[in-house]
Amino acid sequence: MKLGYHAPLPPAPTGVADYARALLAALAPYFDIEVNARRADLHLYQAGNNQLHRAIIERSLREPGAVLLHDANLHHFYLGALSREAYVREFREQYGEWGREFAERLWSRRGRSAADARYFEYPMLGSVVGRARLVLVHNRAAAAIARRHGAKRVEEIPHLHTAPAPVPEREVIELRGRLGLTGAHYLFAVFGHLRETKRVAAILRSFRRARARQGNIALLVAGRFVSADLERACEPWLAGEGVLRAGYLDEREFWLHARAADCCLNLRYPSCGETSGIAIRLMGLGKPVVVSDGEEYSAHPEGSYLPIGSGPSGEAELEEWMVTLARDPGLGRDIGLRAGRHITREHDAAEVGRRLAVLLRQLQ
Repeated sequence: MKLGYHAPLPPAPTGVADYARALLAALAPYFDIEVNARRADLHLYQAGNNQLHRAIIERSLREPGAVLLHDANLHHFYLGALSREAYVREFREQYGEWGREFAERLWSRRGRSAADARYFEYPMLGSVVGRARLVLVHNRAAAAIARRHGAKRVEEIPHLHTAPAPVPEREVIELRGRLGLTGAHYLFAVFGHLRETKRVAAILRSFRRARARQGNIALLVAGRFVSADLERACEPWLAGEGVLRAGYLDEREFWLHARAADCCLNLRYPSCGETSGIAIRLMGLGKPVVVSDGEEYSAHPEGSYLPIGSGPSGEAELEEWMVTLARDPGLGRDIGLRAGRHITREHDAAEVGRRLAVLLRQLQ
C-alpha cells in the first residue's frame, strides 16, 4: 500500500516538523511512503493552525484521506489564508447564515485573535474534518470538537514520544553553572513559541510573587516571542531577578536545557484540544509538568502531572506549586517518575506507528 505523507518536515520552524519526522519513521515499516506524493492509495494529511499547512489543507479538501489534527482549531489558519469575503463565506458555510455579522466582527478584530476566546470557541474545522475519511486526534477534548464539526470517524492515538538526544550529565551541570545556578536552585522552564495562549505573562507574574517567598527558584523562558506586543508587555518581568532567557533552541540544545530544568510550565488558555509535544517530551524525561486543567490530559494517570485552573485563581495556584516544589523537590521527582512510566508505556513511537498503521489499512 502506497501512503502519501503530507506534513511540514525539518527544517520547517514548527514543532509539528519534528513530530512529523518521527511519525514518518514509525510508519516506514508498514507502508511504501512518499512525501508529498501526487498519487497514492491513501493520503495522510497533518493539519496545523498556520500557513505552513496551507497546501496540505487545500489538498485534503480536494482529495480526502486521513487527517491528523495537531490541535482542533483551524480558525487562525483561515484568518491568514483567506480574504475578508472568503473568510465570512467560509464561516457562514460552517456555522450557518446567522454567523455573517459575527464573522465580520471577528475579521475586523482579528488582531486580537491570539488570545480572544471566541476564535477558539469557533474552530472552523467543519470543511476539513467533514470531508476526511478518518480524523486522528491525540486526546478526548479534540475528539469531541471534531465530532461536533461533522467528522464521520474519529480515532484517538497517543502523541508519540521518541528517545531524547543523548546529553552527558557533565554538560547539564556546566549549563546550570553558566546560568548562575547552584545545586540548591530549583529551575522552572517554559519552552517553545512564546504566544499569548501559553500564558507567559501570568507565569512571570506568579514567578515574581513566588520568588519573593522562595529565593532559590529561577525561571528559564526559552523560545521566541510570536507577538512583539506580548514581548513588550512582558519586558518588566523578564528583567526581574531569577528570570533567565534563551532564544530558539535546536534539537540538541532543547534536550540539554530540558534536562537542566527541574519542572516544566506548559499552560494554555484559550485551549482547543491541543496535546503539547513539549509536555510529552518533558514528561518522558521524568520531569514534573504543570498544565492547564482540561480533558487534554485526562488519559494520563492521576498524580503524573500538575493541573491548575485557567481562570484568575490559576496564577495563585501556580505560585503555590512553585513554592511547594522548591521546598520539597522529592514531590516533583515522584510526579515525574509516574509521568515517565506512563509516557514510556503508552506513547512509545514504535507502538504508536503500529496502531496508526492498523487504522490506515482499514481505509483500503
